Amino acid sequence: MGKADLNKKLKMENLLNASFELFTSQGINKTSISDIVNKAEVAKGTFYLYFKDKYDIRNRLIAHKSSQLFIQAYSALTDANIKDFEDRIIFIMNYVLDELAANKGLLSFIYKDLSWAVFKRALTNPLNNDDVDFAEIYNRMIAESGLKLRDPEVMLFMIIELVGSTGYSSIMYSDPVSLDELKPHLEETVRGIIRSHTAKPKSKSTK
Repeated sequence: MGKADLNKKLKMENLLNASFELFTSQGINKTSISDIVNKAEVAKGTFYLYFKDKYDIRNRLIAHKSSQLFIQAYSALTDANIKDFEDRIIFIMNYVLDELAANKGLLSFIYKDLSWAVFKRALTNPLNNDDVDFAEIYNRMIAESGLKLRDPEVMLFMIIELVGSTGYSSIMYSDPVSLDELKPHLEETVRGIIRSHTAKPKSKSTK
């Protein structure tokens, strides 16, 4: 990477870091683009080289932060050397929940404005070369499992919606139970979702 590319990467990182700090401390409505560029110490014109407006940087920041979580989770999964597909999904789920429980500010930021469309963008359109294309990893995990899954994207959507909504309530409010109490219920339900999307092998007909 040349000096010019490094400079561009640094400016984008400064803008992302500045906007994240401002959005989580004072909210997006009270944050202006001038606030962001002043904190990032870049010209306003530089902002528009990368982003359309503050809502664009918010959406891309959600994607970026989500991607970083999955990079960490997948790296930990690789170190754990888990082979079973269900166990791998559960490991990633628990890792992400634990990280969000340790950083409620990040959870509040990601979940408040998270939609499937934004999350899907995080999975399939990395913001920069340091982000992970989790869709590729997800499809690789399916291929390695040898499972025949019906509608794997729908399955992932259902898992994310379930884990996201129930995990948020448990972490932020311990409602209806704490995260530790919720995890066994989540694991059982997520395994059920995976199994319901696993195509059963056709039985051989007997004459």
